[in-house]
Amino acid sequence: MSWTSLVGTALSTMLARRTRLMGDAAHWRRHTAGLQRRQLRLLLQHAAQTEFGRSHDFARLTRLNDADLLAGYRSAVACGEYDGFRPFINRMRDGGEIDVLWPGRIRHFAQTSGTTAGDKYIPVSREMLRSNYRCALDIFANAQRFGCSLHRLLTGKVLFLGGSTAMEVNKHGIATGDLSGIVTPLIRWPISEIYLPGKRIALMSDWPAKIEAMARACVHADVRMINGMPSWMLVLFERVLELARADGRPAKTIADIWPNLELIVHGGVKYAPFDSRVRTFWSGRSDGPDVARRLELYPASEGFIAIQDQPGSPGLRLCSDAMNFYEFIPLERVNDAAPPAFAADEVEPGQRYVVCMSTCAGLWRYIIGDVVEFDAVPDRLGRPDTGSGPARLRIVGRHRHFINAFGENLIVEHIENAVAAAAGATGLLLGEFTAGPVYPQEATDLAPSRRAGLEVVLEHTGDISPDRLARFNAVFDSELKRQNVDYTTKRTAGLGMAPPTVTVLPLGSFHRWMQQRGKLGGQHKCPRCANHRDFVDGVKAAAGVG
Repeated sequence: MSWTSLVGTALSTMLARRTRLMGDAAHWRRHTAGLQRRQLRLLLQHAAQTEFGRSHDFARLTRLNDADLLAGYRSAVACGEYDGFRPFINRMRDGGEIDVLWPGRIRHFAQTSGTTAGDKYIPVSREMLRSNYRCALDIFANAQRFGCSLHRLLTGKVLFLGGSTAMEVNKHGIATGDLSGIVTPLIRWPISEIYLPGKRIALMSDWPAKIEAMARACVHADVRMINGMPSWMLVLFERVLELARADGRPAKTIADIWPNLELIVHGGVKYAPFDSRVRTFWSGRSDGPDVARRLELYPASEGFIAIQDQPGSPGLRLCSDAMNFYEFIPLERVNDAAPPAFAADEVEPGQRYVVCMSTCAGLWRYIIGDVVEFDAVPDRLGRPDTGSGPARLRIVGRHRHFINAFGENLIVEHIENAVAAAAGATGLLLGEFTAGPVYPQEATDLAPSRRAGLEVVLEHTGDISPDRLARFNAVFDSELKRQNVDYTTKRTAGLGMAPPTVTVLPLGSFHRWMQQRGKLGGQHKCPRCANHRDFVDGVKAAAGVG
């Protein structure tokens, strides 16, 4: 038995109890409410003597009972977005001040790209790193539940498609960079022996060069698990196949190169639109077999939010015992001066909410911007047998990413589902995509008249026949109507909005556009829609399409 297989066996043994708990749906249904109140109390106790804690009377709040704790906290602290925390974070990051939002000095900040507020610097405390580590172990616990043998999985290599691990350190010793740069140095022996692509490649920030180096580093490796966004996996798969064939290997599919690949861990973007291309790379057919197992995550720079706990289910279970507290603001009320917010046991299934977090790094009632919908909710506090299951949610968009130019009220989930349905119906192998409004215009000498509508811009491998493109457009339009009554109304008899326009670009167009914007890399996501044409026009211009 190799020492790497011993690592897998030891990890499996260590996680035995947690693995059983992950599968105990009744436990999470009954105890999520209490666990979340406990996380809130611990956070308030820990930060009571910080500047923020003193000014908001955290010490008093910790003396309240569970029934009054949440109401007291909501009265003391308002929900807010990044701009409200910016002055505190600037003092902590630029000036090295201590005990501001969280006890001590925060030595790491994760830099993220905001679409509306510019770059953001999210504090990452030691406690947050421990929280993320615990949630990372839950990945392996659920992988076991899904049928993976950790003994077998960790005998080979584990590939992480993360961002650059390079960090900028200021005179106070405070490091800023991609979250990957904060986490990767924590990888120690023996896990470092099975980790790909290795620290040298992980440091690279030039993504085209990094993908090339990554492909060369793993083309001959025994890769058994991959963790990353599916769009970047596809870019890597294509280059790995090219390298293998250049070496004279009879590689038709990724399965020929990595026959022991057993688990894909993904998150950040909806997987369904990429499913047919992953299957094609794996088995040679868009409707062929998939990689043995997939596991979806909901990670964020602010904290690890949820993890898939049922194979094949779109609902992700809230990480309710990981030292973060969650609230959910009704989407239609998020712009109120004092929006209502609900704990995990207070939400309703089928309703859309914006995620609001209080974290173990000092963000308090911080609106992160993701829109979620619950498929199941836990028992209410003190009221057993009132829930439908563990708190399971789906990401359906961003509260600032929508299309409502003509009253159509489309969100990210509508666009993603419609693209996935149309791709499945036509067998098209797609890459990235985005959508935006088409504004009406009167006819001029230079251009014909144009009716109000919707344009979706997408990448595709090779040419598409007019009939196939028309079929894609029809299914896309029909699926939007099925999901959204407002869009249906605007499209009725074609009186309000014209049929959608589908613009096809070659693969790589979106990544070229993102590179021009300085947002290319493993942690950057292509926006799926917007209530303007900046994204649509930008990617078309990058591809040389007027």
